Amino acid sequence: MTIADVLLSILWLALFIYTIFGGADFGAGMLELFATGESGARQAALIDESIGPVWESNHVWLIFLLVVFFSAFPPAFAAINVVLFIPLLLAVIGIVLRGSSFVFKTHGSIQKSRNVKILSRTFSVASAMTPFFLALAAAAIASGVIHIHNKSQVVTNTGSDWLTPFTLTIGAMALSLCVTISAIYLTVEATSRGETELAEAFRQRGLIAGALTAAFGLLGLILSPSEAAFLWHGMLDKAIPIVIVTMLVGVAAAAALWFRRYTWARILIVAETAFLLLSWGISQYPYIIPPDVTATNASSPLETQQFLLVGIIIALIIVIPSLWFLFYVFKLKKVETGAGDVAQKPAE
Repeated sequence: MTIADVLLSILWLALFIYTIFGGADFGAGMLELFATGESGARQAALIDESIGPVWESNHVWLIFLLVVFFSAFPPAFAAINVVLFIPLLLAVIGIVLRGSSFVFKTHGSIQKSRNVKILSRTFSVASAMTPFFLALAAAAIASGVIHIHNKSQVVTNTGSDWLTPFTLTIGAMALSLCVTISAIYLTVEATSRGETELAEAFRQRGLIAGALTAAFGLLGLILSPSEAAFLWHGMLDKAIPIVIVTMLVGVAAAAALWFRRYTWARILIVAETAFLLLSWGISQYPYIIPPDVTATNASSPLETQQFLLVGIIIALIIVIPSLWFLFYVFKLKKVETGAGDVAQKPAE
């Protein structure tokens, strides 16, 4: 195993962490769109309280991923940002709109219910934009339509290559997966507060979103032979066992949610996400951008990668405990100040 392989593994780990934490936040924003009925205000309050302490810190992993990717594999990073400029820009716009609308509606001084509703809808729509366009870009890369010659010349169509039935299907699957993750997390949060009605509401939405995730995943497999042949053959050659495990874990997660074993459902949905991303990574390895760019021919100089790896180790030793400490402090502060009582407030 080379240093480039180690850095690829670190990139996969950062993507996984961002998916299970940042994806849960994006899913919570989409769930707020459906916070209706008698318990709608309480659902929205629980969502805001649950993501409040961590929603911004989760982007640390996206920034970490981008910095490592740029430093370790600069030709691949440059090509992706040129070819997929539009979907990546839309994903960034989603992050900006989501963050600003969430801050203004939860911590701002806006009192008019109409303005709060507009901010809430902006928050929900922006929460869908980012995972959709990031997954769409990833699907376009896996499709093998980005061709690079002499490590610099990019030959591709910057429009139609990332707007195909396959990429749109994977984008939709990312949305339903984020909602599934978030709904399961919220069932645990609601249960810990004794809010069985809210737990049941999120349970039902988690089951629906999980079924949609499975349906989109199946459609993606059906489309792969014609629209992502490289990925399809890589899966058949190297990743079939992982794909089977992913399906079995997904069924187990659905069963745990169905029988209201929420803690087990949370563990299993995290495992399913890990196996899903692992099956994609193994199917595409050793290519970063199939069929031309590998971890070897896109690597930065060895000295750069060695220095980067040392820096990553030091950074992770500092950052991970700090994030957990901040999460603990914010959660403890909410308990001490009784902020959790907000979820009990009736609709105004």
